[in-house]
Amino acid sequence: MNDENVNPEGTNPEGTDSKNTNPEETPGDGLSRSSAYEKKEPIIPERGISSTARENSSDPDSVPERQEEAKTNTSELHYRETENRRIESERVSTNSGSSSSVRKKERSNRSYFVVLLALIAVIAVSMAAIFYGLGFGGELGNSEKIAVIYVQGSMLTGNVPSGLGYATSEEISENIHSAVADENVRAIVLRINSAGGSPAAAQEISIEIEKAQEKGIPVVVSMGDLAASAAYYISVPADYIYANPSTSTGSIGVIWTFENMSSYYEREGVEYYISKSGEFKDMGGSWRGLTDEEKEYADSVVMDSYENFVDQVAEGRNMNRSEVKALADGRIYTGTKAKELGLVDGFGNLYDAIDKAAELGGVQGEPRVVYMNRVSLSSLLLGSESGDSGEETGQLVDYFEKSPYGKILACMS
Repeated sequence: MNDENVNPEGTNPEGTDSKNTNPEETPGDGLSRSSAYEKKEPIIPERGISSTARENSSDPDSVPERQEEAKTNTSELHYRETENRRIESERVSTNSGSSSSVRKKERSNRSYFVVLLALIAVIAVSMAAIFYGLGFGGELGNSEKIAVIYVQGSMLTGNVPSGLGYATSEEISENIHSAVADENVRAIVLRINSAGGSPAAAQEISIEIEKAQEKGIPVVVSMGDLAASAAYYISVPADYIYANPSTSTGSIGVIWTFENMSSYYEREGVEYYISKSGEFKDMGGSWRGLTDEEKEYADSVVMDSYENFVDQVAEGRNMNRSEVKALADGRIYTGTKAKELGLVDGFGNLYDAIDKAAELGGVQGEPRVVYMNRVSLSSLLLGSESGDSGEETGQLVDYFEKSPYGKILACMS
């Protein structure tokens, strides 16, 4: 190599400084080219707004385009910031709405829970009232029971709900039968408030009382305001009779009523033609009065029922027939007078009768009292689906109240 061409000082032959030499004009100088690139490297990745502006300013031909690009970048940054704030705001709003929804749901759940508890309480109270009304109450600690059965209202055969003014032999007999069938029942108390009624109904109930006694179940009667005629009829088989001093009882006798409306029919122009198979077939019809033969026959029927009544009293009260007949002229006696005459055993209320029943039944301790047919709101509601109890009851007792043969009654007239 020619030493003359070597410049130890690093200058070109013209004496110019190599640092001012354009790298593009000296392609062979790799060192200078590498240094220039190294100087540009920290500038290229950091393209901020200011660097972009400087680069744009270095090229006069592209200044408007680069300014427009800078504006676009600025708008983009502003849009992104606005969008981020909007998203964050929506997120906060969503979280707030979700929290509010959760709180509303919690409040709704609490409300449902409170309503459910109230409903359970109402059902529990209603069930307790129904069970109590049906007789499941009293002292639960003792399995030995006293069954209380109410006889309230006019007595007759048939199926009429209790509490509507009638005491049917079917219902009373069924309750007596159920009490006897319960192995824990030790005695029965009949709570009576009745002016009497049908002799047939009284006989049906009396038969069931006697069946209970035959099975070792004593029966005690508790008279309330009134226990007369047929109501006294069912009392006399009892093992013990309680009355109040002012109770009306007695009225031992039978009555058969007939209604003659022939004058009214004549006045109104109502005429009847009666075709009958026998002389007595239309006896008791309201379109005419009774003949003498019919009156005699009616008296004989009444006296037959009366004799049965006298026999019932004589047997139940341990009296002879003449003693009973001396009292059995249909008159009412107060409880005080009835006790003097031996028609009742003592004075007392329902609870005295329960205590007596427990004593006769051999109950140890306080008995459990079961009210078999106590009238309650639930029984009245269940007993009449239509709600018109008066009309329904009237239909049920039409056969008795509107009998074309009149009514044979063992009751107060």
